[in-house]
Amino acid sequence: RMDQALLLVRNELPGQGLLLAVRSGSCHQCLYQFLAFVPPSNGSLSNPGTAAVMVDTQHPLSLMLNGSLGAPELCKIQYHFGEFGNYSLVVKTQSTSTKTVSCDLVINEGPINSYLPILFAFLVYMGILAILIVGRLLMKIDPVRNCVYKKLNPRETDRLINSEFGSPNTTDSISSDPTPRLWSTASRQRLRSLDTFRGLSLIIMVFVNYGGGKYWFFKHESWNDICQLHFPSALFSRFVFIMGTSISLSLSSMLRRGSSKRKVLRKILWRSFLLILLGIIVVNPNYCLGPLSWDNLRIPGVLQRLGFTYLVVAALELLFTRPGAESGTLETSCPALQDILPYWPQWIIILALEVIWLCLTFLLPVPGCPRGYLGPGGIGDFGEYPNCTGGAAGYIDRLLLGEKHIYQHPSSNVIYQTTMPYDPEGILGTINTILMAFLGLQAGKIILFYKDQHKQIMSRFAIWSIVMGIISAIVTKCSKEEGFIPINKNLWSVSYVTTTSCFAFILLLLIYYLVDVKRLWSGAPFFYPGMNSILVYIGHEVFENYFPFKWKMQDSQSHAEHLTQNLTATTLWVIISYLLYRRKIFWKI
Repeated sequence: RMDQALLLVRNELPGQGLLLAVRSGSCHQCLYQFLAFVPPSNGSLSNPGTAAVMVDTQHPLSLMLNGSLGAPELCKIQYHFGEFGNYSLVVKTQSTSTKTVSCDLVINEGPINSYLPILFAFLVYMGILAILIVGRLLMKIDPVRNCVYKKLNPRETDRLINSEFGSPNTTDSISSDPTPRLWSTASRQRLRSLDTFRGLSLIIMVFVNYGGGKYWFFKHESWNDICQLHFPSALFSRFVFIMGTSISLSLSSMLRRGSSKRKVLRKILWRSFLLILLGIIVVNPNYCLGPLSWDNLRIPGVLQRLGFTYLVVAALELLFTRPGAESGTLETSCPALQDILPYWPQWIIILALEVIWLCLTFLLPVPGCPRGYLGPGGIGDFGEYPNCTGGAAGYIDRLLLGEKHIYQHPSSNVIYQTTMPYDPEGILGTINTILMAFLGLQAGKIILFYKDQHKQIMSRFAIWSIVMGIISAIVTKCSKEEGFIPINKNLWSVSYVTTTSCFAFILLLLIYYLVDVKRLWSGAPFFYPGMNSILVYIGHEVFENYFPFKWKMQDSQSHAEHLTQNLTATTLWVIISYLLYRRKIFWKI
């Protein structure tokens, strides 16, 4: 099967059976798991004891052979097997006098290169991009553009060529795209970089949710992450970050247009309610357990967390907005911190929430678990705490929501073989999601306070990124497992937030520079799904198992077929969002 190899164990030791155990290299402090019993040889080299087993190829493995349970190990091998490879592990006596046992790994049939489909897909998309770039350059040549217009609409040729609206303005990448009438007064001020950032995060999230070609590195990390090199774990956090940025800009716009705070608060409450309702009723993974009913209804979820986070952060911003702050007319004791000091009550509330998270995480007594436990449970930590998945975070969810109303198949159950349900969008982690959105809110304030001052905006993005990176380095000790608070998406640990926000500020800086400052990139194609993010997210969940987003594959054990299907489905959502943009259809809640 995919991500597996065949291992044939040959036991040439006479009269001694062997126990084969395995441990994944990605499983921190895990117990060895029994894999197979290898019968003894009958004394003849031509008739050794054999056992055939399937081994995982996603991560390096440690194989250990013992004569019996509790006996000293005869040999141990660490190896990263290749997909669909065929291997033999030969166990024999190296010397009859010393009875030294040797274990030799032999490759009978080499593995396939399962990464070639990724290379091929990359080349295809780069080819399409090259064609589009060449086509755009050709359209800037007047004879070519006029010829194309004649072919497309001969009757309107003269009007299109001579009209000031018919000829694309090559110096303004923003006004060259059709803009909804609804935003006719503010379209020129809308930052395309924010929608591009949101669309980029969303499209990668859609690809990962569809399966990511069934490659292990496109799946969420089983438990702790390392410096966010495993990027699927950071996608949701970046979406939360840019939501916070949008809150700052949208509330400022509504208040400038004369909307009362009471009216804006009603909109905040209504939008939060709709997001939570859509998450519970429409996008609910517990549908797979049968018809949706209260018995198996998952209460937490992605949209639910987005809705609640939006409510808290938007209400904070609305409550403590001060007239004149964004226009620069409000005097502060430190002009360099004018985007922070006027909002000191918000910072106090956010810090208080973080203190609550720290106290609950490290001081709350959890039955059968050590205080401050942050591990996955299962076979991790040498199997001492099998039912402690998530520590206080998991305990709070099971206590307040019930085991049947949270996520039933957490990512930790594959590697760590956990049996307890655990929800990565649970109650306790929502506190740090609010922190992530609040950091995004700071990015929005920077854009408002330093409007059109590109160097100031980019330098402040860089400073925030450096500060968040330093905090992460201190809290994690630059280690995956040995830090004070490890980077963990399942727990939404504070180090996870500081690390992902560090990269989010850098990514926003780069996109802002390319799209809105230098206008070297229009933001396409990610700009279009970024303009219809709620529709794309809900649509990709609802229609996940319908054609043309999914079809019956000829070989379900092929990464190439899975990758083709997942990329096709993701590309279709980009095309759909583009067509909706052209028709000025935007689903806002």
